Amino acid sequence: MTFTANIGSLDRVLRIIIGLALIVLAATGTLGIWAYIGAVPLITAFVKFCPAYALLGLRTCSDC
Repeated sequence: MTFTANIGSLDRVLRIIIGLALIVLAATGTLGIWAYIGAVPLITAFVKFCPAYALLGLRTCSDC
């Protein structure tokens, strides 16, 4: 099974920022342990593929 990139540059940057913020907030105890879910946007940003986008037929990248 191959995954075609479906996440654009701006989307990736936002996912990284949100993911890191959630993980930091969880690590400092500001938010509960559930905030470690921030790993999901980080992973999708680094692999440039979002399964939810694929299911919905969405793409935020212009060159893929």
